[in-house]
Amino acid sequence: MYLATVVISLITMIGFAIWLLNHTAKTSHIVPIESAKRGLALLKQAGMKKLNFAGGEPFLEPKFMGELAKYCKKDLKLESVSVVTNGSKVTSKWLDTYGQYLDIMAVSCDSFNEATNKAIGRGNGAHIDKVKELSQMCKDHGIKFKLNTVVNRFNFEEDMNHAIQEIDPFRWKCFQVLMVKGENDSAETLRDARRFWISNKEFQQFCTRHNQQTSLVPEGNDVMKSSYLLLDEYMRFLNQNVGQPTKSILEIGVAAALKDVYWDEEGFEKRGGVYDWTKPAESDHSNPNLDW
Repeated sequence: MYLATVVISLITMIGFAIWLLNHTAKTSHIVPIESAKRGLALLKQAGMKKLNFAGGEPFLEPKFMGELAKYCKKDLKLESVSVVTNGSKVTSKWLDTYGQYLDIMAVSCDSFNEATNKAIGRGNGAHIDKVKELSQMCKDHGIKFKLNTVVNRFNFEEDMNHAIQEIDPFRWKCFQVLMVKGENDSAETLRDARRFWISNKEFQQFCTRHNQQTSLVPEGNDVMKSSYLLLDEYMRFLNQNVGQPTKSILEIGVAAALKDVYWDEEGFEKRGGVYDWTKPAESDHSNPNLDW
């Protein structure tokens, strides 16, 4: 198994989780930045080319993430560094300082109807305007802009074609809402995704309605569950749906940890895991005098 084309998501290095998609937040642990850099260097040595910061909300720790992005691009020279965010904490100040080290910003937007966003739990009524603002900010900083949409019970009948054409993301990732046993599938778990669940047929209806969008990348449950290599807050690989996390790569190294993780390489390829993920070369927009 190689990491040459794998997206590594540092899900809870900042102590949170992607709601309804990946690992549910269970701790608030933040790995020390020097330990994080050591782990990233190990992954680079193992062949990693792309890193994706996800959460929760990575921008709750802006300097921490920015310094790691800088390290990945400037020192490790990764092909791509990306981040998934809800957009609420992204600032011009951060982009001026660290934007040069970011290839892709993926912003979560589940609906272009604010009432639907509120019903889902996304934003307070101004999320769509923020998404449009971030799209322009990314263009101004030469960062590829991506949209992530979780297709669920509240939005699967929505027609988003006009809004997608207006925003014009380079990639529009549409995930079928995923329930993970023991993490978001009951009243006893931190999150309960049962009211968001849709069938495969309903997900396909949504995708068919938007199939003229060239940026559309649909991702159903069949390819999502184990096609990501994910690290938690202790730099352990997660075994989604199939077992316990591995030991930390800081303790046993990447090769040993990979022996104990299940990764669906076929699913990774099927969902379009390899794509044009490096932004064009640009000038230095950083401002080293900004105080964090």
